[in-house]
Amino acid sequence: MRRILLIDDHAIVREGFKRLFEGAEDFTVVAEATSADEALAAARNLQPDIAVVDLNLGGGGSGLALLPQLAVAAPAAKRVVLSMHDDPGLVLRALDSGAHGYVTKAVAHDELPALLRRLDEGGVVLSSDLSRPAGQVRQASSLTERERETLRGLLSDRPPKAIAADLGISDKTLYRHRANLMEKLGARSQGDLVRIARERGLLLDAG
Repeated sequence: MRRILLIDDHAIVREGFKRLFEGAEDFTVVAEATSADEALAAARNLQPDIAVVDLNLGGGGSGLALLPQLAVAAPAAKRVVLSMHDDPGLVLRALDSGAHGYVTKAVAHDELPALLRRLDEGGVVLSSDLSRPAGQVRQASSLTERERETLRGLLSDRPPKAIAADLGISDKTLYRHRANLMEKLGARSQGDLVRIARERGLLLDAG
């Protein structure tokens, strides 16, 4: 039996998904939370198998900010975002924040239980309406830290020599990291790489 912590600040939404899980023999909702504080307390006390997290929480809280905190509070729990938003940039940010999956509320009632069962297989689970950017999500999430640093530099529009100097690497190594980034993100030029990164919401805190 998979034990679920349901985190959403709308009672009607929680009730709907509770009924959905009640109809599946292998799931049970062990706790509900409307805010980050409630969610963290429940996660610590109950150590659920799965935490289903909305992006917008009570008190102005952020599901994105909560994800890494849940990883500390309940390390074994799989974290899945359940959101009304299907923006690829948000999907990427959620996975970068520690989510194991992303499901939109538009299809959740038809797909959520089956997707949660697939968590045991490892990897990322996404609802069917996010199938097109699924490969992009996995590629972006697999960027190395050095590739992320390189991407930040490229987004800053600074000269390659200056970026390489800041990173403490040679120009040749910088170009190799850039080539890897272009391959992973499907870019054909540096300008294309910068455009794709910005459109997908990658590294929104970059310079």
